[in-house]
Amino acid sequence: MFHPRRTIRALLLPLAAGLALTSLPAQTARAASTLTNGGFETGGAAATPGGWSEYGDTAASFSESGGHGGSYRLSHWASTAYKVETYQYLSGLTNGNYKLTAWVRSGGGQNSAYIALKNCGGTDQRTDLPVSASGWIRVVVPVKVTNNQCTISINSDANAGNWINVDDLTFASGTSGTSVHGADISSLAKSEAKGGVYRNGSGTAADPVAILKSAGMNYARLKVWVNPADGYNTKTQVLATARRVKAQGMKLLVDFHYSDFWTDPGQQAKPSAWAGHSYTQLKTDVYNHTYDVLNALKAQGTTADMVQVGNEINGGMLWNEGSTANWPQLAGLLNSGYDAAKAVSSSTQVALHLAKGGDLAGTRAWFDSAVAQGVRFDVIGLSYYGYWHGSLHDFQTTLDDAAARYGKPVFVAETAYPFRLGSDDSHEDVIDLSSELVAGYPATVAGQTRWMNDVASIVEAVPNGRGLGVFYWEATWTAVTGNGWDPTDASSGNAWENQALFGYDDRALTSMSWFSHR
Repeated sequence: MFHPRRTIRALLLPLAAGLALTSLPAQTARAASTLTNGGFETGGAAATPGGWSEYGDTAASFSESGGHGGSYRLSHWASTAYKVETYQYLSGLTNGNYKLTAWVRSGGGQNSAYIALKNCGGTDQRTDLPVSASGWIRVVVPVKVTNNQCTISINSDANAGNWINVDDLTFASGTSGTSVHGADISSLAKSEAKGGVYRNGSGTAADPVAILKSAGMNYARLKVWVNPADGYNTKTQVLATARRVKAQGMKLLVDFHYSDFWTDPGQQAKPSAWAGHSYTQLKTDVYNHTYDVLNALKAQGTTADMVQVGNEINGGMLWNEGSTANWPQLAGLLNSGYDAAKAVSSSTQVALHLAKGGDLAGTRAWFDSAVAQGVRFDVIGLSYYGYWHGSLHDFQTTLDDAAARYGKPVFVAETAYPFRLGSDDSHEDVIDLSSELVAGYPATVAGQTRWMNDVASIVEAVPNGRGLGVFYWEATWTAVTGNGWDPTDASSGNAWENQALFGYDDRALTSMSWFSHR
């Protein structure tokens, strides 16, 4: 490693000040109409990579061996705290939309570490580097160039020993973004019925759906149970909450569990009303229930925009008849749900949802079987919780592969992160120990915010625009007496309130800012 030194290069001050570099020599402008040395191979290990400039604590920016694609990479590192920018100025660009793609790694801990496109004529754009100490992650930054120039900027504001690696940058025509900035708010109806209150950032009680909308949320997810013990999460509440969602101009995802209780990889129990039904009858049950709920939504002017046929159906649904041990029957049940959704509204997108966000082999095996059995679907949804489902690198690999292999849009159906440790009720929280957290993401509001933005950045980077976005789970499930996890037990507590988007004082957390992710 190079020993840190602080060097101010007077000629580079205009860049740092964000000024238009019209004073640069003409030959520089001509040479810089395309990105130079985006793979950091030119010149090998160097204090200043060829084609790039540096500003700030320049000794903390250098190329070294250990590239993503080739032999070398850009690194930022120093043994003392540092601030450094590695940048390249492009001019002579044709105005229009451009997208920067880069492969990155980061050990985390910085005040900030990001790649930006700036001085391009419009709004500067930046993408933070996700914390990934081993596996490389692809990120993208889109920008609209309106003044024929743009500066590619790699920035670190870091503490002693913090590091990033960046490699294989490309800058080309294109754009990116995510269309789904959603949250599951299935808990809301019962919470409010039991006295739950929601406040905006300044502490004023307000409609939580409006609060979420004002933060940038544009899509709500609501689960449906058939006949739950507490009478919530039924068609009745879905219809009522859907009216509130649509009144705020949001879209609606309806998540069918086909059960009276939670379904997930460990449990897929049939509703009591369908107990003892034959497989043929279950196909009819799925069709009728799906059609009934969706048609009622349509009739009140709140047609579902997306539907999940099943929830986290790693092992199938409606066990045992619909288990993955009997794929032909599972396929028939899934297609029943698909057909019912399309019969109500052909424009409603039908998603299949697995809890395998970081499991490449498992996701492939499941969807390969689904395709082989003729299962019909429009979209792939994955749950991805970083404390359960593998690294961010694993997540990106799985998401990218699913989009490419099946030619379908993909989205995160569920993710979340704690804003603190320590429960707000007497019930132990699911994630309540620092040892359970993802490295680089503390259980703070800032850590929660960063997690959500980094997950969204990975979805945004799915090739060919197939990354739709992210749903947060469960934004409004605060600790309210009577609104616990078990619908059969009114005294059960909430194991998730430290992962809501409202704090223990019921105020909206600033981590809601992730809804405004590009």
